Amino acid sequence: MPAYVTLCRFTERGAREVKETVARAREAIAAVEKAGGKLTVYWTQGQYDLVCFAEGPEELAMITSLAQAKSGSIRVETLRAFSIDEMDRLLKKVP
Repeated sequence: MPAYVTLCRFTERGAREVKETVARAREAIAAVEKAGGKLTVYWTQGQYDLVCFAEGPEELAMITSLAQAKSGSIRVETLRAFSIDEMDRLLKKVP
C-alpha cells in the first residue's frame, strides 16, 4: 500500500485554535481509517508543527490534503514515501 509523509505548519487560524489540534487530529485519523488507510500524527518542534505518516489507497493522499486545506488550520506538504522493497523493485527497472 502506498505510504506518505506529510509535513504540516499551523496557519494563523491553526495557531489561534491550537487547543483543538488533538481533536482535529483524531477526526483526521478516523477519516483516513474510514477510507481504508492508517494515519499516525506527531507534533514536532522546529520548522514543522506536525508530521503525519499515512498508508492507504493511492487517492488517500489527495483526499487527506484537500480535507486539511479545507479546514484552514494547517498548510501541508505531502511526500510519497517508498519502502525498502518498493525501492528494490524500482531500482531493478532503472536502465
